Amino acid sequence: MRYVDAGGVRVSAIGLGAWQFGSREWGYGSDYARSEAGRIVSRALELGINLFDTAELYGPWRSERILGEALRGKRQEAFIATKLFPIGLPFMTSSRAKASARRLGVDHIDLYQQHFPSPLFPPGATMPRFRRMVDSGLVLHAGVSNHSLAQWQACDRAFGGPVLSNQVRFSLVDRSPERELVPWAQKEDRIVIAYSPLGQGALSGKYQDASPTNFRRFRREFSATARAGREPLVATLREIATAHTATPAQIALAWLVRKPNVVAIPGVSSVKQVEENAAAADISLTPDEVARLDNLSA
Repeated sequence: MRYVDAGGVRVSAIGLGAWQFGSREWGYGSDYARSEAGRIVSRALELGINLFDTAELYGPWRSERILGEALRGKRQEAFIATKLFPIGLPFMTSSRAKASARRLGVDHIDLYQQHFPSPLFPPGATMPRFRRMVDSGLVLHAGVSNHSLAQWQACDRAFGGPVLSNQVRFSLVDRSPERELVPWAQKEDRIVIAYSPLGQGALSGKYQDASPTNFRRFRREFSATARAGREPLVATLREIATAHTATPAQIALAWLVRKPNVVAIPGVSSVKQVEENAAAADISLTPDEVARLDNLSA
């Protein structure tokens, strides 16, 4: 496993997104939550993955509990990130962080992120509270999610120090973070955490003929028009994958995490999938392969 060092932390280039843990919309069921999730986490740790991301919204609350149980007795091996959904009043921030820590079974949260910019309260109302949680030791690092560069910088100023990370949708089918977020993270020693790094499966090649059967079928990425327009990119991913004895998904992840200060947190449905994701961190794409993917992607 390759690691990214930034802002005083060391995290695996490929992490594990735990949205699916306990979230019924993925359709994995209770057996997955009770058994497969634990096996996935254990195997991830064996492979050198140390970044585990969840949120109070996932489940809701069930993902944190399932991840915490899976990490029981292995806390020191994990860098645990969770998120505050920006509803409620700012004074509730600390109590909600403590509730997340209880569900996770930990005495501190490594990375506590504001899930979205608040529609009601500016950073000046919330980020000083994040600062107090860091000063108290409840939280080690503050982060944000789904923030523009200007919003990230505003949180920085209100926090009174570096807000370590910004977790955003980022993949070969959504490259918008490359314009501003990634260059700034590289310049300021921060981290961009890429969620949906496979376009929720769009880049795996599995759904070119038909859309998924769960909630994803309603997303525009899986419309017939989008699937047809993506065919040249998927075909190239398959071709490059063959050259590396890999899968298209692995190549899509390798393209993403080759960028300095970028880590990816794909979700997984099986132990086999977490093994494949971890291996993607060590795939070295040639400049020509990267250029071909760049030219075919958004």
